[in-house]
Amino acid sequence: MIIFPNAKINIGLHVVNRRPDGFRNLESCFYPVNWCDALEIIRAEETRFTSSGLTIPGETDMNLCLKAYKLLQQDFALPPVHIHLHKNIPIGAGLGGGSADAAFTLKLLNNLFELNLLVPDLENYARRLGSDCAFFIQNKPVFAVEKGDVFEPIDLHLSGYQAVIIYPDLHITTAEAYQKVVPKNPNENLKNLLQQPLTTWKDGVQNDFEEALFPSYPVLPQLKAYLDEAGALYASMTGSGSAVFGIFPKDFSQKLTVTGTTYSVWQGAL
Repeated sequence: MIIFPNAKINIGLHVVNRRPDGFRNLESCFYPVNWCDALEIIRAEETRFTSSGLTIPGETDMNLCLKAYKLLQQDFALPPVHIHLHKNIPIGAGLGGGSADAAFTLKLLNNLFELNLLVPDLENYARRLGSDCAFFIQNKPVFAVEKGDVFEPIDLHLSGYQAVIIYPDLHITTAEAYQKVVPKNPNENLKNLLQQPLTTWKDGVQNDFEEALFPSYPVLPQLKAYLDEAGALYASMTGSGSAVFGIFPKDFSQKLTVTGTTYSVWQGAL
């Protein structure tokens, strides 16, 4: 059985304050995009994980897909499986690729072995794997708060708009990003700002990690400016970086490229 875990972008991101457990409270709109990995799970004689495509750092035993399998195995008599992941979404980009792989593993195992887990059950398992994993269970636009794992509905529809995402082959660790960002109470209500016309977002919808990371990584503001100049209605870094995205009009048909680099570019409809 094969499934295609997709990425997400953050439209606005405020780091509000530090929590007693060491995490930060944040608020952000999570929006799914169709930059995808490919995940296959089949029955096997012994459980193993393999991958192709982009190199996945770290030990295999620490892969989130395998962790998701082991998490369900604690509560269900799952048979051995072979998990194969073709990695296409850049790692360390703020696109949530690893979280998507984990959440889609839960969903695929639920279907494959008829575990009859409901959406709230799957979300609770996903929260144990990572802060934004639960988003990918329902995989629809939400306004995320607390650690990014509590969701409020948001009436945001960008269907037909074009998105361009550029990953500058720059891995910014979550630890570094959060070390540099300064939590602060936002001046404006992000959820209200996102209900305004998209053409007004440039003036108020901000990602707090830009202020923290742009001085250290000048390529990031350069890419944001490039997207603005190309005609983006709104451009921003996603998550804690380092991918930068632009949202373009529905009739935008120009194919954007970044030449002479090892950058990755994805372009498609939202």
